[in-house]
Amino acid sequence: MECQEERPIIYTMENKPIVTCAGDHNLFTSLYTSLAQQLPREPMEWRRTYGRAPKMIHLEANFVQFKEELLPKDGNKALLTFPFLHIYWTDCCDTEAYKSSVKEDMLRWHNSLRTHGSADWVIIVVESNDTKKKNKTNILPRSSIVDKIRSDFCNKQNDRCVVLSDPLKDSSRSQESWNSLLLKLRTLLLMSFTKNLGRFEDDMRTLREKRTQPGWSFCEYFMVQEELAFVFEMLQQFEDALVQYDELDALFTQYVLNFGAGDTANWLGSFCAPVRNWSGLLLRRPIDMEKRDSIQHEEASLLDLRSYLFSRQCTLLIFLQRPWEVTQRALELLHNCVQELRLLEVSVVDGALDCWVFLSCLEVLHRIEGCCDQAQLAANSSHTVGLWAYATDKLKSLGELCGLVSEKGPTSEDLNKTVDLLAGLGDERPETVNSLQSPYKKLKEALSSVEAFERHYLELSHAAMEMYRAIGRVRSARLVGKSLAEFHMRKGDPKKAETFLQEALKSYLSEGWSLPVTHTRRQIAECQKLLDRKEDYLQTSALLAGDSNLSTEERTHFCQEILNFAGKPGNPSHKATLSMSVFAQLTQLQFHPACASVHSGAALKVELTLRCMMPISVHIQQLAASIHFDVDHGGTHGRTKRAQRRTNLGVIEFKMGDSLAGLPCSAAPGPSLELDEVQDRSPSDNSLNSTGVVCKNTHLLLHHHEGTSLPDTLNCVSPPTVTMKEGAQMLKVQDVTLAPGNNSIVFTAPSGQAGTYTLRQLCATVGEVQFVLSHIYPSVRYEVYSQEPQLTVEPLSEPLLAGLPQMVKFTLLTGHYTVKKGDALQLSNAETLPILPSTSCTARISSPTAELVSESTLSIQSSEKVTSISLPPTPPYHVLEFQLEVVCVIPSGSERPANERLTNGEVRHRPRSYSHPDTPMTAIDQRMSIDCPWSIYSTLLALTFYIPFKTKHSLLSAGNRKYIQVCVQNVSDVNFTLAEVKLTEKQHASLELQSLNTKTHQLLCSKHSLFCLWEVRWKDELPSCMKCVFSASFSPLSQDTSAFKPFHYQFQLERVTTLYSVKAEISPPAGEQHCRSGLLCGLEVCITRLTEPAEGEIAEESKTDPDGLKVTKLMYEVADSNSNWAVCGKSSGMVLMPMKVNATHKVHIEVMPLFAGHLPFPKIKVLRYLPHTAALAIQPDPDSCVENDSLSLLDKTLDDQGDTASIRSRGSVHSVGSGDQQQRGVAMPRLEAFSPGQVFNHSHTQQVLVLPATDDHIMEVNAT
Repeated sequence: MECQEERPIIYTMENKPIVTCAGDHNLFTSLYTSLAQQLPREPMEWRRTYGRAPKMIHLEANFVQFKEELLPKDGNKALLTFPFLHIYWTDCCDTEAYKSSVKEDMLRWHNSLRTHGSADWVIIVVESNDTKKKNKTNILPRSSIVDKIRSDFCNKQNDRCVVLSDPLKDSSRSQESWNSLLLKLRTLLLMSFTKNLGRFEDDMRTLREKRTQPGWSFCEYFMVQEELAFVFEMLQQFEDALVQYDELDALFTQYVLNFGAGDTANWLGSFCAPVRNWSGLLLRRPIDMEKRDSIQHEEASLLDLRSYLFSRQCTLLIFLQRPWEVTQRALELLHNCVQELRLLEVSVVDGALDCWVFLSCLEVLHRIEGCCDQAQLAANSSHTVGLWAYATDKLKSLGELCGLVSEKGPTSEDLNKTVDLLAGLGDERPETVNSLQSPYKKLKEALSSVEAFERHYLELSHAAMEMYRAIGRVRSARLVGKSLAEFHMRKGDPKKAETFLQEALKSYLSEGWSLPVTHTRRQIAECQKLLDRKEDYLQTSALLAGDSNLSTEERTHFCQEILNFAGKPGNPSHKATLSMSVFAQLTQLQFHPACASVHSGAALKVELTLRCMMPISVHIQQLAASIHFDVDHGGTHGRTKRAQRRTNLGVIEFKMGDSLAGLPCSAAPGPSLELDEVQDRSPSDNSLNSTGVVCKNTHLLLHHHEGTSLPDTLNCVSPPTVTMKEGAQMLKVQDVTLAPGNNSIVFTAPSGQAGTYTLRQLCATVGEVQFVLSHIYPSVRYEVYSQEPQLTVEPLSEPLLAGLPQMVKFTLLTGHYTVKKGDALQLSNAETLPILPSTSCTARISSPTAELVSESTLSIQSSEKVTSISLPPTPPYHVLEFQLEVVCVIPSGSERPANERLTNGEVRHRPRSYSHPDTPMTAIDQRMSIDCPWSIYSTLLALTFYIPFKTKHSLLSAGNRKYIQVCVQNVSDVNFTLAEVKLTEKQHASLELQSLNTKTHQLLCSKHSLFCLWEVRWKDELPSCMKCVFSASFSPLSQDTSAFKPFHYQFQLERVTTLYSVKAEISPPAGEQHCRSGLLCGLEVCITRLTEPAEGEIAEESKTDPDGLKVTKLMYEVADSNSNWAVCGKSSGMVLMPMKVNATHKVHIEVMPLFAGHLPFPKIKVLRYLPHTAALAIQPDPDSCVENDSLSLLDKTLDDQGDTASIRSRGSVHSVGSGDQQQRGVAMPRLEAFSPGQVFNHSHTQQVLVLPATDDHIMEVNAT
């Protein structure tokens, strides 16, 4: 570096902070290289003012020889020429030399700095061993020279004098000295930067605050703030430098906006000068000095200022490696400049702005291409595609201005415009002279001829479209294509133009832009007409005829185009087929009758409501709807569930939505969801496992927005081939005139064959044109059913009570059958369900709509087995109703009758009673067989009757005396009167049942019970088994006594003889008169045999002991379930009981009363002990009993007994062995309870007085 020569300041980033060097020049030259290399190696933390974040910077310096001219003058604000630090170099070690020359030179240097107010200086004293050797005689210690310098110049700033020891040697001492010097220089430089930049920023801020004063100049302020930007750029703080330019940009923009709002500034007048040069941006120079000079001298135009400002921003952004932000800012700049020129009302030649924008777009793109490779450009095409599209649009505008787009070519006037525009470009810049693809050459070539313009325009257009598609912006690509279509139309190529117009139309339709849709369709119609594509042109014309964005005259014109084509004679086998959605819309469909389900042969009307989209009335030769017939879905046994669940009252609305103007098809909402329920049930018990919802029309709801067309009506974009499928059956109406708006058309629907009829398509024929609705949605269907005759029997009132006359209703749905004279119903008579004769049984005949047709009297004839009911003549699909009175006989539990057969030969099954889960009454299902004239098979019908009573019996004993108690419970909701209550025994005539009932008539209210009692008297001996019949007459309380009906209840009592008596005595403890709680008492149990053993009993139970006596084993058990007594010791045991009259066995047990008072005796149970050799008890045949609680035999079990150590189970038969062994069939000993009445317990209700243990007169009271 030649530091002794003064160099001009060039405004580039290569500038460095200036540091002046005075003193020994040769000394500094020898150390310059090391100093320049080592100074920027270590970063320094720069702490700035106003709370700005600190930054690490590498300091460099431009070392120049000190001259007084370099010192700043008053008013000079140039920071780039400002010396930030002054250094004085010396290696003097001789006192005389220092006093004679060095001190004076140093004093002049110091005084010069003080005069100019520069306080940033440092004196460096270099110490070298070579110098010491040369001046050994006069040499002084180095410290004395340094001290003299510090005392002369650095009295208060000793750190301003630095010693550098042996700088040219490679030693640790030398390195430490260098490090200390470099740190000092960096610190002083940084302090100078902070101080001088802060002062400069304060001055700049003061200047900006004066902008409202008269005479303030933006250009002057621009140069000041740019100085600050240059300094930041010099320090490689590009972000801070960019902020300065952004602030200038925002300030200028705000002034322009204020000017547009009426707030003017005087200095803006220089930027309102007419634009005379439009050469575009220049981004290939770091600094455009020409434009900077024009700004400095206030001679720049608006485009010059914007161009220079953006070029500086572009340079800094590229330094920051943010090239894609350049493209974004460039696009905003170009659009803003156009608006700013309009706001400032700057005079611009037509086409000049287009040239400037075109050149600027290409310049930015070339600048970005120069700093990025092809892979980066391809990956970030989303940032550059906007510039490509903007350049394409401006080139098209230039072509239209210069006559390069028209078919005839440019005129002389157009050529003059081209010459003027090219003149405003000026000469090509030196940076692009050698470039074959420079923006200047491209524009000049494109405007030179029609062919060159077309080539360049198509190249740019296709490049922009490809980039848009690559980044997924299909709509933007289609907009460029639409512009390209207009170019092809002007060039007379409608085929290419239509392709691009159709693509653009898709975007407009999907986004709902009504006016662009109308405009684009008109262009498409023009292309189709030029290409002679008749059907497509007719389709588009139909769309335009129904477009409300057009005037009535235009709509009528397009409608007339269709009618003119329809009126021309043509090929009858081939007609032009169009979509009906562009001609008319189906808005409503209504069935008459509304149920949309009729029987075969019935009349059914279908009323359609069509909204005509045409502006004038159109005569239709034929309107037809195709029908799809499905026999599988028809109701052959009645109406299907679909018809039964129809809730729309026969009216179906087709919601097309409030279509946007000009968008009758695409803007309407899509089809609604058609959902159905899906249930998953278990195959075993039909329980619900899961449930869900399935969509039945997903094929209409799911579609790709770009790749596939929307259903039906979106064929208006590119009409597909719409055909009318020929069907076997069709709805047709001839000669219909559709007026604009809603029109009603009525069809007569075919209903000859049973099945489901679905309306699929709709076709309107206008001369040689057919308008077809290819799919009617939502689906519309009606059903024709062929119903088989159905006979149902149901009660007239619920519930049906057995034993009383009840009215049942017979309902005959004739279906397709015609009831003729002489037809009759043959009912098989049953003993348990007789049909009561009636002389006035009336039949009602009604229509399917429940209107009465006629009434007639039925003829009923009964025989022993069959009841014949003659039916009146009834037409098909009518309802025949009549009522009969029947009685269900209450079963009494008698023996099973012999098998009977019905009229059809089947065996009659005896009705079985069962408990109904929804009512306490016992239900009986009565089946009846009916032979119908329309079928060779018998119809089996069932009626459920409910027994109003529940009856149970019990055997009561008082010693040897026996009593029979019958309980009748009214479980129905009706109050009854009971009379003639009797009880008889069928087998033993000597047995007398003496009634203890005093009343002959008893009131039995609902949910109440009546108890009847009889004493059993006998002469010789009491039989072991009795078969009894309980009988009574009952009648509802509201009826008279003549309406009494019989009621019987049969039951059987077995083992009624008393075999044993049990007596118990409790004795107090010794020395006590009464029992006391807590003291042991004696319990004596005496078991006595009362009768001689019967034969069956001997064979079953008895054994012979060694003495020859017949004995039997009994098991006794003493337990207290009320916890009044504690049984001490053995509570149960086995006894051997002699089988003779008055045989007695006594058992002594110790018990302890737990409470005081009159305590009931402990419960004493006696059970029969059966050894393992005894046969198992024979289980009763379940079929021999009536399945009813009121009719089954009640067996008193041991439910109330308590568990002991030896008894583990409960029931009528107790097993001593385990259940597993019993299940495996191993014979084990077991216990069997005696039947009720076989054991009489004298102490059953006996009590004993128990006194408290101590008489403390203390009463315990528990209060809750």
